[in-house]
Amino acid sequence: MSKKMFGEIMRQAQKIQEEIQRKQEEIKKMTVEATAGGGMVTVQANGAGEIISVKIDKEVVNPDDVEMLEDLVLAAVNEALKRAHELAQSEMAKVSLPFNLPGMPDLSSIFGRL
Repeated sequence: MSKKMFGEIMRQAQKIQEEIQRKQEEIKKMTVEATAGGGMVTVQANGAGEIISVKIDKEVVNPDDVEMLEDLVLAAVNEALKRAHELAQSEMAKVSLPFNLPGMPDLSSIFGRL
């Protein structure tokens, strides 16, 4: 491999690293929302996979059926976290698309761990 080619690969790698860091910060600020029970429980999560809001409709609060409320909250939280993960994967996949260099490994596989 020539020095010129190696230098170009290193420049591209630096650009990818900078873009990944920028995109990760951007994703942290994005939010997703999920509901359960026909909207009786609503959960918001950010792109970092943190739950940032839980709203429960008063009509679903029944002291004689706490288990149903627990199930609705659990379902909404799991769906919100799933959507946050999918958002992060989708956004990070955009980073590697313009930087496909010949002979370089597919970087999209590392984004599943975010």
